[in-house]
Parts: sequence; structure tokens; C-alpha cells
Amino acid sequence: MKILIADDSATARFFCIRCLGAAGCLDAEFIEVADGAEALALINEQKFDLLVTDLMMPGIDGIELLRRVKDNEATAYLPVIVVSGAGNPAQEEKLKNLGAIAVLGKPVKPGALASATETIPGFDGET
Repeated sequence: MKILIADDSATARFFCIRCLGAAGCLDAEFIEVADGAEALALINEQKFDLLVTDLMMPGIDGIELLRRVKDNEATAYLPVIVVSGAGNPAQEEKLKNLGAIAVLGKPVKPGALASATETIPGFDGET
């Protein structure tokens, strides 16, 4: 399992990795980036099993990252979970319509992240 974490906060990335570990991804390979441009470059170079992205990042934000991933035939397969500090139901609906499998609040809760990963075909939390 190869998981990309995109967030401009190193603390948030660390916490997300800890939550994924608690959800059963102890042996996953985690790649961390601080913005959407870095994430997009890696996604175009490597195959990932999951992208967890913050919504608000400098440069390419989470919405634009999600849009570009899902609009590209070569990367549209990638499950994307968006993490946001804003509890905006309209924005959550927009993100799901763009292709996010889940939109989670910050701070991420291990149980919510585990539930979101259960929706990924072939993902069983075991790596």
C-alpha cells in the first residue's frame, strides 16, 4: 500500500499517518508533500493506492488537486480523501461530486479515516 499525504502542515501530515496506522495501515509506505503541486507531480510519476489531501494549501489547493487527478484518465482511478477544517455541507457535496470518496473534518479522527478507507475497493486496512 502506497499512500500520499498532501498538507502544508507537517503536524497534520504526522497525525494523518498516525490515524492511518491506527486504521490498520502499519506497513504502508507514506509519502508526504506540503502542497498540491508536489502531490500532482508525484501522482503523475508514481502509482499510489490512496491520496489524503488537505483542502487549504498554497498554490494548488485540495479542490484543484482533486479536480486535476479526477480529470486525468491516467490518475482518475486514485481514491481521494479530503480533509478540511471547515464544516461546510455545500462544499462537502461539491468535493464528493468532483470524485472525493470522503470529506473529513480536522483534526482527523482515526475511526472516521478507517471508515473512509473501507469504501476503497480492495482496501482492507492490511498492508
